[in-house]
Amino acid sequence: MVALKSIPAAQLPARSLPDRVMALLEKVDYRRADTVEEREAIFRLRYEAYLREGVLAPSPSQRLCDQFDDAANAWIFGLYIDDQLVSSIRLHVAHRKCPVLPALDVYSDLLSPEIAVGRTIVDPTRFVSDRTASRRYPELCYATTRLAVLASDYFNADLLLAAVRAEHQAFYRRVFGHRPVCEPRYYPNLSSPIYLTALDYQPARERLMQSQPFFRSTVFERRMLFARAPALAQRSAA
Repeated sequence: MVALKSIPAAQLPARSLPDRVMALLEKVDYRRADTVEEREAIFRLRYEAYLREGVLAPSPSQRLCDQFDDAANAWIFGLYIDDQLVSSIRLHVAHRKCPVLPALDVYSDLLSPEIAVGRTIVDPTRFVSDRTASRRYPELCYATTRLAVLASDYFNADLLLAAVRAEHQAFYRRVFGHRPVCEPRYYPNLSSPIYLTALDYQPARERLMQSQPFFRSTVFERRMLFARAPALAQRSAA
């Protein structure tokens, strides 16, 4: 048998995207930002990312946070590699008993009726990454947005949203199957128009797990990440 190390790298079979993401997940530590220090580090990372993208004006505070960070139905996560913060995402889970979503400020005409009829909506926002880490780990975007899928499973969501700029629509359409639901609108304090895209999660779930197996998770993993708010009664998926 020929040792792999003796074969030139160019002749080795290329690893698939799922394999690469799964390998990255072995290095990633998901942490819910429950302490002041963890949240402040994430607020600074957000500011740096939004400023770099040119969608946020400079601020003396060099931090980006808003009232939605303190909502009872908000989960803020940091992703760490070797104990270094490399990315972050915020998730809101809304239903009739707790109808708070960042997207409602701009798309209430579309989303309020969905909540009123009893649908559960997951709204991921503030997805940011460290510039150096995102270059070193191209699969970081998949590992980070995976949390939105885990939340959709844990809370048995009906709709998974993604409010994104035009240039990011292709990622969410290709990876998740999101589709735009209206013309772009402007968010407060952001200079670029934002498209609201959505996925009917339950009909799409099996297809999503088959096409992107790194989105699969265990009941234990989901519970460790999301079980903390009694006000949000879990409707866990089977």
